[in-house]
Order: sequence, then structure tokens, then C-alpha cells
Amino acid sequence: MTVTPLGVRNAYAGAYPGSGAPAGAETGPASTAAARHRLPVHLYGRQVLIGPWPAADGARGCATCLERRWQGVRSVPLREGLELGAETRSAGDWPYGVPFAATAVAALVAGLAERTPEAGPYPRVRLLDLDTMTVRSHPLVPDPECPSCGTPEPDTAEAAVLTPGPAPKYRAGVFRVRRIEDYRLPVDAFANPHWGAIGPSVVCDVASTTTSATVGCFSSRSGEYLRETFWGGHADTYARSQRIGVLEGLERYAGMRARTRGARLVASLDELGPTAVDPRESGLYADEFHRDNPRVRPFATDREIPWVWGWSLRDAEPRAVPEILAYYHAPGLENRFVQESSNGCASGGSTEEAVYFGLMEVIERDAFLLAWYGQVPLREIDPSTSVRASTRHMVDRLAMYGYRARFFDTRGDLPVPVVTACAERVDGGVGRMCFGAGAGLDPESALDSALCEIATDAVNLVGRTRRDEARLRAVAADFTRVTTLHDHPLVYGVPEMGRHADFLLRQPEPRPPLAVADLEWPDADGAAVAADLREDLLRAVGAVTAAGFDVVVVDQTLPEQRALGLHTVKVLVPGLLPIDFGWSRQRARHMPRMRAALGAAGLNPAPHPFP
Repeated sequence: MTVTPLGVRNAYAGAYPGSGAPAGAETGPASTAAARHRLPVHLYGRQVLIGPWPAADGARGCATCLERRWQGVRSVPLREGLELGAETRSAGDWPYGVPFAATAVAALVAGLAERTPEAGPYPRVRLLDLDTMTVRSHPLVPDPECPSCGTPEPDTAEAAVLTPGPAPKYRAGVFRVRRIEDYRLPVDAFANPHWGAIGPSVVCDVASTTTSATVGCFSSRSGEYLRETFWGGHADTYARSQRIGVLEGLERYAGMRARTRGARLVASLDELGPTAVDPRESGLYADEFHRDNPRVRPFATDREIPWVWGWSLRDAEPRAVPEILAYYHAPGLENRFVQESSNGCASGGSTEEAVYFGLMEVIERDAFLLAWYGQVPLREIDPSTSVRASTRHMVDRLAMYGYRARFFDTRGDLPVPVVTACAERVDGGVGRMCFGAGAGLDPESALDSALCEIATDAVNLVGRTRRDEARLRAVAADFTRVTTLHDHPLVYGVPEMGRHADFLLRQPEPRPPLAVADLEWPDADGAAVAADLREDLLRAVGAVTAAGFDVVVVDQTLPEQRALGLHTVKVLVPGLLPIDFGWSRQRARHMPRMRAALGAAGLNPAPHPFP
């Protein structure tokens, strides 16, 4: 047994570039191989953390993992002190260092030694509170970057091969290979205040009167910046929303940086040639951005940058992808000539499922941005034609709260059904409007996805706008003040922003509305969807490639996701419009695809309202 204090050193030291500590720094006795065969005991205040129990060689989840997970859910001041300051020191003798505490710990350890190990994908750790003498237990999710038990994976062209295989849906009408309830997903392993892998808690939004929404958050460091990343679920029960939220949190955790696969390929585009993904096709910032932000170096074809390997579904060959396009929070600010988002990141019970949903998101964002910035008068969809009673009921429920739910056919040059949704305040007052979108081969599912977004956001928009009204009115008067992701949807809570959506909501000569079924895209046999998700995926990929674009997939799956039967990918379609947040970072507005789609109305002068 080894006894180690917590909160006296930076457990992330030397783990990855930008962690705030010198590379190669030791993480303490717990990181040695010998220590892995002893039972780790950690002390912090009145708390004693016992575990994980020593396991066979090769098993993941160790004392160093626990130290790192524990530090990840600490308060901002403590993290700043540990990660940017010096080591902490004792302010006096430990008040709990009494014989009774040792006896209690010994009794707990003896009891654990006699128990059969619990089943589950992750080892468990116990927390003994020496004030109340209560014991808590949560699974410990191994840290993929752990210097003690982590297993880095090679990033090679050979490892990037992706051949879509059979992926039968678990029932008709869905695009998943298994139910969310079928995953061994211990929510308390990922969201608990002691060593939660993606945050200290998952909060149920009891103020929401439409969906049983949940939200969580984790923080990760890049240099001196401690960035918050939010995740959540928006289903009809809190239990289901918690599980969906955890899956989204894991997806975002995996998509931020290559935690187990370092970018070993450093080269220029000139050196790699045409088989590499050209960042210029995915969009670059305008020259004005770089003049105003001189520390952000613009891309150049002769500039050496890190690359990771992806797979072209069009050409069936590996393609080098700029790391900053594959991972949107990759370390090394000097390499970040654009700030990518989670667009195209998706998870599923199979690779085919993950790629399908990632591709649908890319298609959805592209179609939405084309319509918004191009001020396209989209044709409206009548939600009363939906065959889903839940959809019709939610539209009625929004009406009870003063919002009219409106839906629009957003398909452009791609045949995949895309639906834009808008919750429009009937009285035109504060909380003016919010938007959402969905895409998928089933129009009912696409509309449902768009509706779910506006149903959750609309009922909170009045309060959120009023709490920040002075600032949001200033943003509405000066779009250069739109700097964060949240600014984009929130500024449309200001009533006067409504005029920027008149091209969509106030069409002078609206066409008759479509039925939901009118958006169906049948195959050669007249079927809208297949029983196997692979067939749906290949048909969607074929539509995109027929339009002249490639579909490139980067596998982001982490070991802790594989333990649950999950797969996570990033899907890129160079040439489709990327979504950006911040007015000065809007690549889509000056890309060739945008200019080719502009009609007589010209470019929308307002930022997109996408959440």
C-alpha cells in the first residue's frame, strides 16, 4: 500500500504540450511500475481515496490516472495554482492523522480485499469521509494520456484504413445499431465531483418545460488558458438525457486533441502534394483577420505543420489531414491558423454509425450557412403533416409558451433532407427567435432533431436575453462584438435582430408549404432508407462525391470509448462551408461555394444564429 497526498503537485506535468509544466516532469511515486502492484491511498483534507485495486499487468486505470482525474474536477483557483504556479505546501499538521483514522482505513481495505471485484468496464475507487465516516464509490475511467498506464497508438496511413462493413439497425426507423440503454455506460464514472472523467456533475435543467434537458462541463488547458467545454442531452426523460449528455461529452473530449495518437508527421503541403487535404479548400480567414490578429500566422503551402492520417471514402486511400482540422483544440497555438469546431465529430456503436452522423452534421451546417448567408427564401414545411405525434405535440407546447415553431426545406445541391427550424416569438418581444437544424435520410428524424434544439432553447431565451440585455443590444448594434459561440444565438433574442431573418420568415410571395414526406430522397428501388446503416452511409457518400467533394474520416476513438463499444470520428468534406463562431472568423462568407450560391439578395450582413 502506498499513501500519497493530493493537491501538492501538478499531476498533468509533462503530459502533453501546453499542460503548464516542463516536459518530462515526474508525476511522483504513483507513476512507477512498482507502485502499480500496491494499493494506492490518497489523502486530501478529510477525504481518503482508496484504489484502484492492483490489477494484472496491462490493465489500465492506476493511481496516476486517479490523480489526474481528481485534479481535472478541482476548482479553477486550485488548478491555476497547481498547473501554473508552484507546488503547494502544508499549512500545518494534518488534523486527521489520528489512530482511529488509520484503523478505519485498514478496516475498509480489509473488507475490500475479501470482496469479489465488481463487474464493469472500469475499476472502482472508494472515498472515505473521515468527518462522517461514510464511504462513496465511483468507477475510475482510465486517463488515455496517463504516463504510467497509457498506451500511445501509432498514427499511420495503414492504421487509417476504413472499409464500411455491415451495420444492421436495431429496429426500423432509426439510424443506430443499438439502443443507448444497451451501452455499459456508468454515468457516475464520467460525472462525479471527485474524479469525474468529463466533469464534476451533470445538472438536470428543471426549469425547462419542453425537454428534460441536462448539462455538464469539463475544463482542459492550453497554455495559460483553461477552457470550459459544455455538453448535454435533450431527451424526454432525465435518465436518457444524462446518458446522451455523457456520450456527447466523451465525443467532445475525444475531438479536442489526439490524446493517444501524437501528430508525428510534420511537413508542408508542398512536400505532401495533392494527396493531402488542402486547408485552403476548407476555408481560411480573411486577410483582415490576420492584420487584426498578428499572432495568428496565416497558412502557407511551404509552412511545416502537424498532420494526422485520415481515410478518403471517395478514393479509398489514406489522406494526410492538418491536425488543427481534425482536432479542434490541438495543442500548439502557433499552428492554429484557423479555429476548427466540433462540426463533423460524431459517435456511434459502430464506425459506420459514427461516420453517418458526422457526415449528416457537415451537410446540415453547409446547407444552413448557404441559406442564411445567401438569404435564400426557403420553402416552408407544415409540421402538422408529421406522422409523429410527439412532433405535433411539441409544436403545440411551444405555442403555449408564445413561440411559433416553423420549419424550412434547406436542401440545396445535395439531395439529403435538411430541415431548418425557427422558434419565433409571436409578440415579437424579448427572446425574439432561436434556430436549429437537422439532417438525415429520414425527413421525420431530421425535423425532429431541429425541433429538439429549438424546444430546449426557446423556453430559456427570454430569461437569458433579459439577464444580458444591455450587452446583447450592444452586440446587435456592432457585430464585431460577436466573439464567442454563445453570442451567435443569444443576440437573436434582441427584438430588432428579427429583420435579418425576414428573407426567411417574411417572404413576400411564399410558396405552398411542403409535407414532411415531400423531403424524402428515395433510392433506385423507391426506398428512403435501408435496413443496414452501411447502405444509407454509402448512398449519402455517393451523393456528396458525385457533387465533386471528397469525404475524409479521421478516427478519434479513445480507449475508454472502445471499452464501452463506442466509436468516434471526425468527418471532413473539403469545399463544403465550415461553421465558425466569432464575426471576424467567418470563413464561409468568402469561400467559392458561398459566392457561387449568392442570388439577387446578396450576402446577409448579420452573423449566423446557429447555437
